[in-house]
Amino acid sequence: MGNMDKPMKVEHLAIPDVILVTPPRHGDSRGFFSETWNAARFAKIGIDQPFVQDNHSFSTQRGVLRGLHCQIAPHVQGKLVRVARGAIWDVAVDIRVGSPTYGQHVAAVLSADNWAQLWIPGGFLHGFCTLEPDTEVIYKVTDGWNRAAERGVIWNDPGLALPWPIAPNEAQLSDKDAALPRLADCPPWYSV
Repeated sequence: MGNMDKPMKVEHLAIPDVILVTPPRHGDSRGFFSETWNAARFAKIGIDQPFVQDNHSFSTQRGVLRGLHCQIAPHVQGKLVRVARGAIWDVAVDIRVGSPTYGQHVAAVLSADNWAQLWIPGGFLHGFCTLEPDTEVIYKVTDGWNRAAERGVIWNDPGLALPWPIAPNEAQLSDKDAALPRLADCPPWYSV
């Protein structure tokens, strides 16, 4: 399956704690093979927290919007997000009080075609919207889901002004996500 020693592509985004990682794919006429997670290789680029759970979401339509979510201590989650089928616009919002990038966001398109993964450490809101129908998102988390620790902010918070790549009337939300508060109405959840 070709050269197995190809390096991962690693890009620190405008908020350097958020990292875009593209593992190599080794292909031939049969298809491809890719090592999407390797603890030693990822530790070398600063992603060295243990993952405890894998999550898999499937969205049937374009415009499904999930977020903006986080978990607070003692169940803070870091996430490594990738797309196995379809495409998403994935966003991380820094909500660490005292951070020079507090309230700012970074985003990336993750797709089955570009094979990119986004590392979102604790202290960030996370959300995504599907850009294609039948999209499957797989993500590793550093702590399991905990109802009492779960928090969220409304996707279209005017204080965040996120540039979602869909029209507001296209957003397909869960009832829970549609009722989330604005960040300005929330207490501080993280600090640096």
